[in-house]
Amino acid sequence: MKKTIFVAFAIEDERQRDFLKGQSFLTKCPFEFIDMSVREAYESDWKSKVTTRIRRSDGVIALISKNSLSSSGQRREIECARAERKPVLFMWAYTIDRTVPTGTSPVAWSWPTISNFIDRV
Repeated sequence: MKKTIFVAFAIEDERQRDFLKGQSFLTKCPFEFIDMSVREAYESDWKSKVTTRIRRSDGVIALISKNSLSSSGQRREIECARAERKPVLFMWAYTIDRTVPTGTSPVAWSWPTISNFIDRV
């Protein structure tokens, strides 16, 4: 059974989100992505769309980087995931960026880490 995963990321890290999405196509991946680009953050119904999509998700992967500190869209997505009591995997987007935003405990990006998270949700 495939699981639906919402990916929260700062728009500056969109390429890393694309890598994550691409990685899922290279294997027999047990999950699907729902992508809600931060570019839509200023549309009036953006928050409602995010909430709806997170509610339909089994869990959230938050790609963390220095850009996360100033990304109001990603911050809202993470707050929504917590409010909806969705499991969140905080994962560093880059090997050389080990930013740790308040209230998070990011882990290194690896397929086993992602797979284990998906298996638990």
